[in-house]
Amino acid sequence: MNAAQQERVRTTFARLAVMPEVAGALFYERLFAANPGFRPLFKNDMRIQGVKLMTMLALVVYNLPEPGQVLPAIRDLAVRHVEYGVKLADYDALREALLWTLEQALGKDFTPAVREAWTVCYDEIASEMKAAAGV
Repeated sequence: MNAAQQERVRTTFARLAVMPEVAGALFYERLFAANPGFRPLFKNDMRIQGVKLMTMLALVVYNLPEPGQVLPAIRDLAVRHVEYGVKLADYDALREALLWTLEQALGKDFTPAVREAWTVCYDEIASEMKAAAGV
């Protein structure tokens, strides 16, 4: 990611960070609506799961200038996701749910440049996770 993309991600994430339960709920509602087969993979309280998602996103977003700080946590998460049953193709569905959530939360501020920045950010994270998971 370049510096401008990092700034777009940080700035727009700040708007989601103030409402982690809402953003998390939007994400999982969209994910399950588009991919009903994912629902059985989640056994915990979805409100808590949404907050966990937002916490992990915050960790990634706030460490964009120094990704090495967060890579061990991302790799550990990837290994856990394999244990939960996440497959290679599932990463695309997660990207789409994330972008949709951002679009809903940001409205007109979800510009093509913001979409591109988040897509690059997600794809870089997903690439690290896939490599760590061996998928």
